[in-house]
Amino acid sequence: MKQLFKNYYSLVCRQIKRWTNVVFSLLIICGWANCTEAKKSKQNESLSKATDSIVKTALTEVENMSFDELFTEITPEEIDKNIVGLIKTYNIVITSGKETGYNSMVAGDGGMGILMGKAVTFCGLRGNRYTLEIILKDSVYTMSFFEDKYKDDYMIFGQKSGRDTEKMKETKLTAIVMPSGKMAYKEAFMIIECQLSQTHTVHLKEVYAEYNRKFFTDAYKEVGKYHKIVFGDITNVWIKKQGNPS
Repeated sequence: MKQLFKNYYSLVCRQIKRWTNVVFSLLIICGWANCTEAKKSKQNESLSKATDSIVKTALTEVENMSFDELFTEITPEEIDKNIVGLIKTYNIVITSGKETGYNSMVAGDGGMGILMGKAVTFCGLRGNRYTLEIILKDSVYTMSFFEDKYKDDYMIFGQKSGRDTEKMKETKLTAIVMPSGKMAYKEAFMIIECQLSQTHTVHLKEVYAEYNRKFFTDAYKEVGKYHKIVFGDITNVWIKKQGNPS
């Protein structure tokens, strides 16, 4: 009996020692994991600060550069992006007016092609747009395309009208007067200059797709005007010079 108790006591001691080692190992692993996580968190924080610093530096560089330093001219045929992908991926910022008074809006519908033997752009704009009003008056405008990092800066153009607000002063984008006198933005990676060639007002009797009819009908109920399809001859295309901040 005494021997049995001794054996049992020895077994319990071994089990206690074994589990003590396990618990101790787990504590070491947890401590290492917490230390590693804290280290990773600190590294991520440093990386984030460095990225913000780079972006701010790039923005400052862009603001201080002239149009000729930033952009180079290409032909419409040299646009190297898929047109459907370009319009679908990057919203179009359309700007009309002069330095003394201009307005920008965001458009999600549009494209490029050939009309009457010329390279053209086209876009569908609501009939009440202030930018459209200026386009019809001046017959010229620009279409700018931006990297996604500028989305918050240009979406303000689509959230309110410039007719009765100061939205053009609310963006962080840097407006620039182009050699032609038209207005655009330094941060754009591509700017297309257009000369208004023709417009067409949407008539429901000529709209056949059910989704399109509903879209134009709902838009008309909101603003009391039908969309206009705006066509513009492409007069110039500008892209960021290689190596420049965008």
